[in-house]
Amino acid sequence: MNTVANADFNGIVMFERSHRENDLLVKFLTKEHGKRMFFIRNAKKVDFKLRSAILPFSHGQYTGLIRSNGLSYINAALDVQQFENIFQDITLNAYATFVLNLVDAAFDDNVKITSWFERINRALILIDAGNDAEIITDLIQIQLLNSFGISITWDHCVICGRTDLPLDYSEAFGGMLCQSHWERDEHRWHLKPKSARIIGILSAVSIFKLGQISISKETKQEIWNLTADIYKNQVGINLKSRSFIDQMKKWEI
Repeated sequence: MNTVANADFNGIVMFERSHRENDLLVKFLTKEHGKRMFFIRNAKKVDFKLRSAILPFSHGQYTGLIRSNGLSYINAALDVQQFENIFQDITLNAYATFVLNLVDAAFDDNVKITSWFERINRALILIDAGNDAEIITDLIQIQLLNSFGISITWDHCVICGRTDLPLDYSEAFGGMLCQSHWERDEHRWHLKPKSARIIGILSAVSIFKLGQISISKETKQEIWNLTADIYKNQVGINLKSRSFIDQMKKWEI
């Protein structure tokens, strides 16, 4: 068993799970070691000194024992903050939870995914700062598809390559069809042109360069419905955290 003693690492708390009477299992997304499950002894006791540092959406620098297999262990929290707005706001919390659930589903544990750690960390920073949580979540959803083995052409027609005509999504063709080829798939999505344009942007833009995008509630819902269909029918997952967001949207009506 390969154990690295007292290794410092950067991490984001994904979730916690009760283990025995007083212990917790806490899953981290780490920059250096991928997704890891940590065993935290006595974490449920009221005087546990690291309790605030292992709450969901805590993030920062920790030190501990990183095992290549099995559970890892935390010795200390060196410089840890909380995404306070995400932690306190049910809507922001829901989207951030869904983002972390997607990453958990997309990658195996104990596999280094530094670039995705950076992107998810940036997504949570933006959500916590009050940027449009649904748009940020859509960007992550769309860009994560390749990690699930789903490659979709979003920015041009898969048949002729044109970008100057309205585009619409076709599951059968694995991407967008331009207006000249819509008759090739009678079951295409019938996306509104603005939705198709926004999806193209979200598929290509770096989250580190994402600016303000003004999108109507109707357009956001159309993109949300499309990604839900892709994840259910092509990826094969339907996360409870997505269902919670769907239910939450009904509260707003």
